[in-house]
Amino acid sequence: MKALIPILILLLGALFIGAQAAFIVDQAQYAIVTRFGEIQRVYTEPGLQFKTPFVEDVQRFNKRLLRIDVPTEAMQDRERQILEIDAYVRYVIQDPRKFLLTLRNEFNAESRIANIVVSEIRSEIARTERTNIIGGESVILADGTIAVSPKRTAEGVDVREALAQRVVGGANRAVQSVENDFGILIVDVRLKAADFPSSVEESVYNRMRTERSVQAQRLRAEGAEENQRITASVDREVTIIRAEAERTGNQLRGEGEAQAIAIFADALQQDPEFYAFQRSLQAYKVFLTNNTTVVLSADDELFKYLTSSALPTPTPEP
Repeated sequence: MKALIPILILLLGALFIGAQAAFIVDQAQYAIVTRFGEIQRVYTEPGLQFKTPFVEDVQRFNKRLLRIDVPTEAMQDRERQILEIDAYVRYVIQDPRKFLLTLRNEFNAESRIANIVVSEIRSEIARTERTNIIGGESVILADGTIAVSPKRTAEGVDVREALAQRVVGGANRAVQSVENDFGILIVDVRLKAADFPSSVEESVYNRMRTERSVQAQRLRAEGAEENQRITASVDREVTIIRAEAERTGNQLRGEGEAQAIAIFADALQQDPEFYAFQRSLQAYKVFLTNNTTVVLSADDELFKYLTSSALPTPTPEP
């Protein structure tokens, strides 16, 4: 029994030392073996690995896409308006050796990367107009509803997407420089929110309302001016058409009266007595109505056709 005790102690010691010497590298991790702070080996592939117990340590870093929520920052746009920008960053570790040497751990990495990205966002916001950051364009959908889509450049690119890509490019140049290579790649930067500070929000909205009111009044004035121009043009055309119609009507009326006079003159030349008789009958029709009393002398020219003896004798046709 006493002989088994040392064997058990040796077995337990061996198990303890083996546990200290062996370690597993996960497929979603990098593993770096260090000795007194100095890098000895870097493992990028999964599997069972070994190290010197009690002398060497293992540090693990994530291979997967990592996210950093950037603190909300107040930034000035191109028009020097203050905007509160809330964003996040996604990055991956490409070189764990450089990452360990420059940033030491993921906690330090979040702070350093966030500061660099905030600086890049600040620079881009300062070169961009406010309407391109927080504005949009109204689009009428197929069902008649109105939706707001992001503003786009002349090439059809989303303005905020283009801004984010420029931030990504600038941040990658900063974290991959020769003097300061972090061993990471910034994959994406997104603006979660871009709003006015609550202290100036109401004044900004009031100014926007004033601008829209001025724009509406200008459009109404332009519409009224266009309406007057169109109305004046139509009235002028109507006047011209009416004048031409009256001129044509007067011309046709004059031509008709001339033809009538010519016909009457020709009839007068053919039988003056019958023409005088017809004209007298027309005169009788006008003033000889019911309950009409006419006083004429016996030798009146108009009275002579009221007697049968004065009726004209039609001229026989040759």
